[in-house]
Amino acid sequence: MKFIFFSITVCILLVSCDNKKANNETYLPDASGAINNVSVVVENDLWDSAVGKAIRNCLTQPIYGLPQDEPTFTISQIPPSVFSGFVTKNRTVLKIEMGKELGVKISNNVYAKPQKVIVVSGKTKQDIIEILQENDLKIINTFRREELNERLRQMAKAPHTFDGIKQKLGLTIALSSVYRMAKDTENFFWFRKDIATGTSNIMIYTLPYTAIKRNDSVVNQIIRIRDSIGMAHIEGPVEGSYLVTEKAYAPYISEIIIDNKPTFETKGIWDVKNAFMAGPFIHYAIDDKINRRWVILEGFAFAPSVEKRNYMLELEAIIRSVTIE
Repeated sequence: MKFIFFSITVCILLVSCDNKKANNETYLPDASGAINNVSVVVENDLWDSAVGKAIRNCLTQPIYGLPQDEPTFTISQIPPSVFSGFVTKNRTVLKIEMGKELGVKISNNVYAKPQKVIVVSGKTKQDIIEILQENDLKIINTFRREELNERLRQMAKAPHTFDGIKQKLGLTIALSSVYRMAKDTENFFWFRKDIATGTSNIMIYTLPYTAIKRNDSVVNQIIRIRDSIGMAHIEGPVEGSYLVTEKAYAPYISEIIIDNKPTFETKGIWDVKNAFMAGPFIHYAIDDKINRRWVILEGFAFAPSVEKRNYMLELEAIIRSVTIE
């Protein structure tokens, strides 16, 4: 009888603990904060030392592919003594803890949800600096993924209703209804969104599988293709003008995975032939081997005299949401 009573008591306690954990998760406040803003929780004296410099070198390094230097993140330093209440609700938080074992710990939904909290710890200042330097890409990519997901969550509140993308190209994409159709052909879509000083743009189309060959000249192939597409579909403001790639700015290309498919990611600067217009672009060529084709998605922004970082993050978030049937 005592054993049965003990077993029942243990079960009740375990269920109670699970419910408490679930309730804590349920009642977390909503995270807040502007896109690409990171709260850095660190003592003032560390912030003013080489540790602060290492933090800034990590989080504010310039983004490749923009016409002017813009930092990866905007950062706000907060001393631990005032890190409480609404201040803890920021979506992305980097905490520096001195006098503890060396390490980098990434946690979800600690003070709010959705939220990413990264804790960098070490015994000495030099420990902290070295850990930041060794893990800068890990830290940046963790926060960027959170921001990409957040932008998608925001846009999902008003999804698009364009049936033609799925019917003609056999793919779905998380495009917001604020984007309007600029061009719709059998194999080419162009969407635009009005912004403060210009437009954000998305192009979607497909190419035969033989159009891009995997060799050392792949970036040149991609540039030739996007220039021909610009000439055919994206007219400039004056007669004879059209979208091309800025030749003075070397495009950056890397290979990543989107929708579980190998993808060429190209970043660079576009301009308009015979007109004074330019801006950043991000171009993805997805290897759709099953359907024997390349799926091409490109985002480009025209936003003179203002920062373009957040516009490009939104375009990247949309493109990375693609699902190919």
